[in-house]
Amino acid sequence: MRGPHNLLRLIRTGATFERTGAMAVVLDAMDAPRPLRMAIRLFAAPFRWLGYEGDPAMPPATRAITALGPAYIKFGQILSTRPDVVGDELAVQLRVLQDSLPPFPTAQAKRAIAIEMGQPVDRLFSEFSEPVAAASIAQVHRARLAETGETVAVKVLRPGIEKAFRRDIEAFYFAARMIERLLPSSRRLRPVEVIAHFESVVLGELDLRLEAAAAAEFSANTTKDEGFAVPTLRWHLSGRRVMTMGWVDGIGAAEVAQIDAAGHDRKRLAARVLQLFLAHALRDGYFHGDMHQGNLKIGPDGTLIALDFGIMGRIDEYTRRVYAEIIFGFIRKDYRRVAEVHFEAGYVPADRNVDAFASALRAVGEPIFGMDASRISMARLLNYLFEVTERFGMETRTELILLQRTMVVVEGVARTLDPHINIWEASRPVVEDYIRESIGPKAVARDLGRTIQVLSRFGPRLPALAEAALVRQSHPEPEPRRRDLPPLGWIAVGAALTAAAGWVASLI
Repeated sequence: MRGPHNLLRLIRTGATFERTGAMAVVLDAMDAPRPLRMAIRLFAAPFRWLGYEGDPAMPPATRAITALGPAYIKFGQILSTRPDVVGDELAVQLRVLQDSLPPFPTAQAKRAIAIEMGQPVDRLFSEFSEPVAAASIAQVHRARLAETGETVAVKVLRPGIEKAFRRDIEAFYFAARMIERLLPSSRRLRPVEVIAHFESVVLGELDLRLEAAAAAEFSANTTKDEGFAVPTLRWHLSGRRVMTMGWVDGIGAAEVAQIDAAGHDRKRLAARVLQLFLAHALRDGYFHGDMHQGNLKIGPDGTLIALDFGIMGRIDEYTRRVYAEIIFGFIRKDYRRVAEVHFEAGYVPADRNVDAFASALRAVGEPIFGMDASRISMARLLNYLFEVTERFGMETRTELILLQRTMVVVEGVARTLDPHINIWEASRPVVEDYIRESIGPKAVARDLGRTIQVLSRFGPRLPALAEAALVRQSHPEPEPRRRDLPPLGWIAVGAALTAAAGWVASLI
């Protein structure tokens, strides 16, 4: 019965958008063609009565998304950072989804903390405020530690959030499978795998112990990053449904007027947001995967303070190099090299034409260079980029989904701070530094050194393995087949080790 239930859920989604008036707002913001508008409205109108009413005090789009539940709120948070895609008016409406949702009662939060910590809240905290921020998964309270008097932020999961997410994700899976069946051309986009990736990310957010570990690792990686900070974690007051960190004061990254009043340089901050994200992704391979305005504060001295570490991304070193080469190629307008990197990495099928792909990439990149950012239609560029991927049979790379999504969000944050920012020029210093360190002669030497280390681990075993191979050769009777290397293979390994040892000796 899950199929009918999920179908009803999707119908109710459309009905909710129609009932709250959000359907017209979204179609207007996306500049949808008239025939499409008419078709959607005609389909949704008969089911209007099935839609959730939502909070009439909220703007239409926000009202619909909050009524539908946490998974929909996540998508709304992403769109809220892209006024260049959905329009300024809708982006402002959706911004309340970041940290200004209706909270749940403080009594429920205290009960959850007492159960998780095994002690009454009054013993742990001398003060405990009403919610100061509420998002799709959890809310935050300001508190004062009973032992030290230190002010902290206590994050508590919403009651029943796991069940609500499971319901939404099942409906998304149903929609993805239906899309694959009804539109075979969509299979290259791997909609089911995309939802599976989304599910894994969200489920990680529902265990605050994992978020605490992520915050600790991220803090260790970024300790030396000038102008960037992560609140200090309090492990002894953290668990599966509760997490406690040091309290930070600052201005929200979306509060442009307050940032100006405080005398901060918004252009510098915008460039810094982009550069820090790229540094974390390329240098560390570990980056904040939900870096919207609600998760960034500007400290009194202009320091960028990151919050909410429920979604973090990892990329391996090879993928980082590919990503850096693609960005660097765009910066240098070397579209041929960008196309070659796509083919070398297997992102484009080998039977496609490299030169044709390079020309298509030029059509994506050239409009951005030398043009004021406020004149660029990101929606049009994204639409054309989608056409390019379809034309060349590119499949969705699930390992890059979070990286690509976060890049879109971070760019949106930067454009909020500086609408005229040139993302390529801002990115250039970080990418060039990474290229020098990771793709030049230093990288070759470092890779060779790592290879030697791996081979050296097998050094103590080589004599015994060589002897076993010689013994097997001297016995004509057949022996059980093994997966050891043939004699020539071990000779090659020995030669490699000898050469490596010589290379190390020459360096010394």
